[in-house]
Amino acid sequence: MSSPRRPTITDALRARRLLADHLPPTPMWSYPALDATAGATVLVKHENAQPTGAFKVRGGLTLLAGMDGAERARGVVGYSTGNHAQSLAYAAARFGAPCAIVMPERPNPAKAHAVRAMGAELIEAGADLGEAAERAAALAAERGMRLVSAADEPDLIAGVATAYLEVFDREPGLDALVVPVGGGSGAAAACLVAAALAPRCEVIAVQAAASPAAHDTWHAGGAPLTRPNRTRVEGLATGRGFALTQELMRGGLADFVLVGDDDIAAAQWALMRDAHTLAEGAGAAALAAVLTRPARFAGRRVAVMCSGGNASEHEILACGRGPRIARRTAG
Repeated sequence: MSSPRRPTITDALRARRLLADHLPPTPMWSYPALDATAGATVLVKHENAQPTGAFKVRGGLTLLAGMDGAERARGVVGYSTGNHAQSLAYAAARFGAPCAIVMPERPNPAKAHAVRAMGAELIEAGADLGEAAERAAALAAERGMRLVSAADEPDLIAGVATAYLEVFDREPGLDALVVPVGGGSGAAAACLVAAALAPRCEVIAVQAAASPAAHDTWHAGGAPLTRPNRTRVEGLATGRGFALTQELMRGGLADFVLVGDDDIAAAQWALMRDAHTLAEGAGAAALAAVLTRPARFAGRRVAVMCSGGNASEHEILACGRGPRIARRTAG
């Protein structure tokens, strides 16, 4: 099977024109209290403000818009812990295409409810995302539907790249951009856009230490690796690297770091306290990288991707009970 086509900055610009009729730009704000906590100027890119609550909707709409009528009529099948699922369900509803989503068993109830509310068929199968992917592939073959990878899709990456066009339109002089990674479409898109528009900006990827497949693949510099997938942060819960996103990240990242699940929960709390922002775990991972490496980011102008806000009630309560990030005091 041939490798997916590598998207270009032209694809990202084309996607921006296409999405203009579907999605307004999301805000990017700094918050004095959060800056004081971090010891840096932190700009939060609010992809949690998307209609699905996460950045992936940009990719889903771009993918469905590029399909011809016959392919749309056959429909799409996706596998996801939640946000990719909502992206495909939302886009399929917009374009009148059938959509089936396979989630691992016992999914986030809020995300499962949202997928069903958008009219998609939801199937729970497998203990983790890898097993859900196998069921999705079989289902697509059975029904003649288009299987949509969680990461190795050029149109998804091009659509996601429109978020980073917005970032650099607003702040072309950033010192660093920190992006969470599950499958890697967000970080791959960030590398694509930064290389064209802001080559001096460091793009730094962050993944959960309990699910380090993409991190380890990037540092090894070779074929995608599989690793244990134990994080409780749904949006980062992937057990293998993906070839296309790794190819883009390999030439574009300044670094790829890991953070603990408790550090992510503390960053969620800091976002609620200092930036009035509800973030799911994956949406707070970029800030967690900044807060756990104060010397690296001190005094710099840093954008963090708040990739989504689809936190369950249990997750919100748990981060409030966990470790906290103390506010810095002047002096």
